[in-house]
Amino acid sequence: MPKQPPIAKADLQKTQGARTPTAVKNNNDVISFINQPSMKEQLAAALPRHMTAERMIRIATTEIRKVPALGDCDTMSFVSAIVQCSQLGLEPGGALGHAYLLPFGNKNEKSGKKNVQLIIGYRGMIDLARRSGQIASLSARVVREGDDFSFEFGLEEKLVHRPGENEDAPVTHVYAVARLKDGGTQFEVMTRKQIELVRAQSKAGNNGPWVTHWEEMAKKNRHTPPVQIPACIH
Repeated sequence: MPKQPPIAKADLQKTQGARTPTAVKNNNDVISFINQPSMKEQLAAALPRHMTAERMIRIATTEIRKVPALGDCDTMSFVSAIVQCSQLGLEPGGALGHAYLLPFGNKNEKSGKKNVQLIIGYRGMIDLARRSGQIASLSARVVREGDDFSFEFGLEEKLVHRPGENEDAPVTHVYAVARLKDGGTQFEVMTRKQIELVRAQSKAGNNGPWVTHWEEMAKKNRHTPPVQIPACIH
């Protein structure tokens, strides 16, 4: 699974400005922390122009209420994940499927609490790719037992998928197709076994979207790295 993009040093400096927010006194006070005026100012300095600190704080608050374990995580790791998501112009949470915030098992050395991990969903990857201006269309689909599915590589590459009627049949493959604005087409295919190997290597393989949105995560991993899709952060 590809590493998540690092937070730029300049933006980290913005979120660690002179006006340091009051320290969190208990594990469940993250909401109060991110709602402090000084925290809002620091978030606003790091966010892209089309997003506001108020909106991101509302979304973050909703995620904490949906997943209470996030409120017990290291506060600065939570803030860093929110800033990173904002820099990419993606909204966390299952509503859009752009990105997910997950409590991660390794404890922070300083606080002794779990860290928050940002996981970009396949819809977020599509959004970033489309912003590059080089993609005409991009799609990812799952193949199930009983589907008529075949593909060929070589000088004349070909992919055919005729879905069957059983929408609950086990997944056998996942594939992605990208149509470029220069007229070219790219596609990649991944087997169920290959997907499970990627999941096994993921820090969040046994929780979060890999459990609740397996097909969405499988589609995302079909986008990268084999399909060389350009992406734009802003």
